[in-house]
Amino acid sequence: MTDSGPFHFGFLEEFGVPLRRLKAGEIVFQAGEDGDTMILVLEGRIEIKVGEQIVDTLGLHGIAGEMALIDAAPRSATAVAATGCEVAVIDRETFLDLVREVPSFALYVMRVMGLRLRRMNAGL
Repeated sequence: MTDSGPFHFGFLEEFGVPLRRLKAGEIVFQAGEDGDTMILVLEGRIEIKVGEQIVDTLGLHGIAGEMALIDAAPRSATAVAATGCEVAVIDRETFLDLVREVPSFALYVMRVMGLRLRRMNAGL
């Protein structure tokens, strides 16, 4: 998903969200791990895998790991850098602050999750 929606990502700097550079092949997080962060792709591509199967590829403004912040359950998939990447790393406290103070961010996350659910329901 690359559409940034009705807002800009200037909140990253405002909220002091740290950035992380990744090399191709680097694991961002693994299925089964406790999740205390989500990522927002700023450059490059991230593959989301269930087992060895790639179920999604994220590009600019794609998000991953948000479910673990919402439901506090272990990660359901593994995220791997498909290319050299830069990602914003949003921890649980910052996520909650963003949901409260930047409602358009919360709507963006819900929209992405809704699109993923629709794709799964359609068998895509």
